[in-house]
Amino acid sequence: MALQISEKQFAGVTILEFVGRITLGDESHQVRTKIKEVLSKGKSQIVLDLAGVSYIDSAGLGMLMAGYASARNQGATLKLANLTKKFSELLNITKLVTIFDTYDSFDVAVKSFAAKA
Repeated sequence: MALQISEKQFAGVTILEFVGRITLGDESHQVRTKIKEVLSKGKSQIVLDLAGVSYIDSAGLGMLMAGYASARNQGATLKLANLTKKFSELLNITKLVTIFDTYDSFDVAVKSFAAKA
């Protein structure tokens, strides 16, 4: 299944919703391109809604890390929401859970931006 990415705005936060697999090749390239596109528009509060991600490989994790680094370098904040159990476990195993802010839902992730304002 090809990766589908939809973009929406909610309370001033850009939400990127992913459905499909994030793997080496076109899918990971799509992730990188979309995050860069959002950052180039000057968006500084971004939530990646990963509820629809059925699988992510090391290349996909690398692209999420690259997106996080790009956002941070541009003064933006990137947060993850709706992680599947498997993806949460993967973040724990790789210790990337210490890097990303993760939330159970995109609503909670969006509200977390307001809490810091």
